[in-house]
Amino acid sequence: MTIAIRTLGATALILALTQAPLRADQTDSAIFDLTLKGIYAGTLSVSGSIQGTSYAASGVLKSGGLVALVKKVRYDARSAGRVSDGRFTPSRYEEDADTGSRQSQSVMEYIAGVPQVKKYNPPRTEKEGGVDPATQGGTLDPLTALYAALRDVPEGEACKLAVFMFDGKRRSQVVLGDPKPDGSGVSCPGEYRRLEGFSAREMAEKSRFPFMMHLEPLGNGMLRVTEISMDTLYGKGRLKRR
Repeated sequence: MTIAIRTLGATALILALTQAPLRADQTDSAIFDLTLKGIYAGTLSVSGSIQGTSYAASGVLKSGGLVALVKKVRYDARSAGRVSDGRFTPSRYEEDADTGSRQSQSVMEYIAGVPQVKKYNPPRTEKEGGVDPATQGGTLDPLTALYAALRDVPEGEACKLAVFMFDGKRRSQVVLGDPKPDGSGVSCPGEYRRLEGFSAREMAEKSRFPFMMHLEPLGNGMLRVTEISMDTLYGKGRLKRR
């Protein structure tokens, strides 16, 4: 589950820097059903708003169906920050996660775009290593990247995503390719890549996670993400908007 949201960019699903200016204000809310190998596995809910030069977002990923009977997973996150010249700059990020066997919390605040890790539980061990937060200026937290990727966008901004993420320990990247016509909408290929701070085992099992994002027109010059298909550690996954 956690991989799914990080694949997007988190998944992760669930993560944007764009060159075109944003609309002045907007509010977005979406619920996606998650399936793994064709089996219903849970839901991803993301909401957020942009008011002037400020943004705020929240997201919840939770297991459901047969998967929840075996292992209950939940990921709650909140982020806020500023938007300037089409760029998202976080000011605060909070995360609470429960994998069913392990609970974790993370809190980051940002000074001039550089993350300051205020809380990271369980604490990182010397053996686990990790990336120095002081070197991660300009990165986005996972939820900010996810909201930026899943919000409604003008047609000219579709698939314009190239972002580095930092979750308090690990550095990763999400990149989307050029949009291609797909039915009445467009699709864009993408890839989530683990970069630094991951264990040797994690890098050996899989370091690149390709995905495909599909967007449909809303009829007002805007496009909306309706489906994402992706590779996960648990096989083929899909997020479909309700």
